[in-house]
Amino acid sequence: MNASLTVPVFHVGYTITTTSLDQLYKQVKAKGVSMTVLLSKAVALTLQKHPIINAYYTDRGIAYRGEINIAVAVAMEDGGLITPVLTNADRTDIYSLGRQWQSLVERARNKQLQPQEYTTGTFTISNLGMFGVDRFDAILPPGTGAILAVGAAQPRVVATSEGAIMVKTQMEVNLTADHRTIYGAQAAQFLKDLADLLENHGEQLTL
Repeated sequence: MNASLTVPVFHVGYTITTTSLDQLYKQVKAKGVSMTVLLSKAVALTLQKHPIINAYYTDRGIAYRGEINIAVAVAMEDGGLITPVLTNADRTDIYSLGRQWQSLVERARNKQLQPQEYTTGTFTISNLGMFGVDRFDAILPPGTGAILAVGAAQPRVVATSEGAIMVKTQMEVNLTADHRTIYGAQAAQFLKDLADLLENHGEQLTL
């Protein structure tokens, strides 16, 4: 925590409509694919286009990663949390990721994870949506450039560009980024592309 507080971070939020994501989830849920896995896959594919978001700061400059490993915060029953890692999430299909995630969570809660299974994340997702939280700021893990905080998907009354009123299911995501590595416009473009993938191109998650 103290190490994280020494980093000059900033926050960028984005609203994502989850209609397509929710439909996809209904299709793959029975095959062992959780919403966590879908979000992790989407983030990993978006990181392919934005390697700076997957990079981190060192005293010698910016260090780029050769892998995209998505760490996901999991609350422990006795307090605290641990961040099991979905390795090479961009190159692994969602069904394999689903099986990997189920194993990681079970062993995490039984305190059986090996260090490399929770210390090798290159980007972190923290999801408090299951608690009904709308939006929050996540603390940046040391040795990474960014972490994504995910809020609950909830129905909202939205005005369209044509002036019509409709109800859409939306969720708030909030990126915490290391300003030594990432600029605001880069963070914003990453979130824009993540939203576009989830809203308009969800079929890419199943390829």
